[in-house]
Amino acid sequence: MSDEYLGIDHHSILIADVERSRDFYTRILGLEVDASRPPLSFDGIWFRVGPQAIHCLRLDNPDPVQGRPAHGGRDRHVCLTIRSLKPLIQRLEAEEIPYSPSRSGRAALFLHDPDGNAIEVVEADS
Repeated sequence: MSDEYLGIDHHSILIADVERSRDFYTRILGLEVDASRPPLSFDGIWFRVGPQAIHCLRLDNPDPVQGRPAHGGRDRHVCLTIRSLKPLIQRLEAEEIPYSPSRSGRAALFLHDPDGNAIEVVEADS
């Protein structure tokens, strides 16, 4: 096959509340809203992650939110790279948001957003 993929432009997740997600992804994860992305015919919000993006779609979720694995590494997830985990860990602990360290021993952690979407955050160069 001659197709040459160059990367991932964005990752979409389903959310129930745009403002709740805006607060979580900006205040807790420290991401910026990406207003340069195109609007769609349904409600949602884009977040910039380096040259890529996370697109939160406010749509009904056909998947169960309850009963998903407690450790995000055992569930489908998006993985973000961060320079240092320390500031994120401080915010998570201050807000009493549960997270779990990577079971591989590398500098990474797993958490869930308010809609149960699993997120892995790995420290750069780990």
